[in-house]
Amino acid sequence: MITADDVLELPAASRVMPAARPPLPVHPGASVSVVIPAKNAAAYVRETIASALAQGDVTEVIVVDDGSIDGTMAIVRAMRDPRLRLIHNDSAGVSAARNLGARQAIGDWLLFLDADDRLRPDAVAALLAAARGAPRAVLVYGDYNTIDSEGRQIGRRDLLKARRKPSGDVLTRLAAGNFIVNGGIVLTRAEAFRAIGGFDVSLRYCEDWHCWCRLAAIGEFEFAPKLLLDYRLHTANTMNAAVRTPQDFFPAVARVFDDGLILARLPEGAAGALRRAAEIHLVTYSAMQAVRFGRYREAFAYLGMVGQRSLKSLPRSALRVALARFGI
Repeated sequence: MITADDVLELPAASRVMPAARPPLPVHPGASVSVVIPAKNAAAYVRETIASALAQGDVTEVIVVDDGSIDGTMAIVRAMRDPRLRLIHNDSAGVSAARNLGARQAIGDWLLFLDADDRLRPDAVAALLAAARGAPRAVLVYGDYNTIDSEGRQIGRRDLLKARRKPSGDVLTRLAAGNFIVNGGIVLTRAEAFRAIGGFDVSLRYCEDWHCWCRLAAIGEFEFAPKLLLDYRLHTANTMNAAVRTPQDFFPAVARVFDDGLILARLPEGAAGALRRAAEIHLVTYSAMQAVRFGRYREAFAYLGMVGQRSLKSLPRSALRVALARFGI
């Protein structure tokens, strides 16, 4: 039986390849639109917007209010910058908000920033520099560190700054698990994002992973090995990461492995093993989040789920959970 490890070792030549794409220029004046979906984000949205406006390469910042009933809209309206726009989404959900912002964006590139995170200085410049060196890339991405509700650094991912993530044809590895995690570290070509239909509004969780997989099916990715984002972990955020379970994520697994665009580009016969790998990845992620929020009994239960799927994968998953305990 073919395993996920076997699949990940397959050469790119064994995959179904799309038609060759010519290099896509990234001219010096490339424009970037930052889209920020916001719902009841008054505690953080000012800092988030300021971090985007501080990027010298950002053409516009579009805040899409998704039916806030706190002071979010008043805070945005009070910020004076000609690049800042506020539009409304009428509580249609985060994916619909991002899609709406993308439709109205004028930039060549899109960055989707959550309303409680913050970009680090020169993050967009670093991503554009990576894009210029990879003219066939439809998506460039970096890395992040974690902060708490007060903005204090709690992650220690700077210890991993020499780590490399995949570039080039990344679909097989991405289908086995989302190594990007947060849209705030991603620049995607606007034309490519619109070509694949944006985010799937039927998915409540992992809609970004599905979107990245569809983008990986039509073009290359490029990794910029820098910490570009402060990713806020707190129990009050919209997605409430503290209480998510693996069952919350499994609908996205089904969606990815029922997507014709993605399946057409995976190695023949590999979808089953990659699907198991994706499930293990998401169960492990659930255990990591449980540990971060002190829910140790649940973390052990999730590791048990990993063991039921693959005893071979259990040591690696346990190591990732242990590292999460120390913010890595």
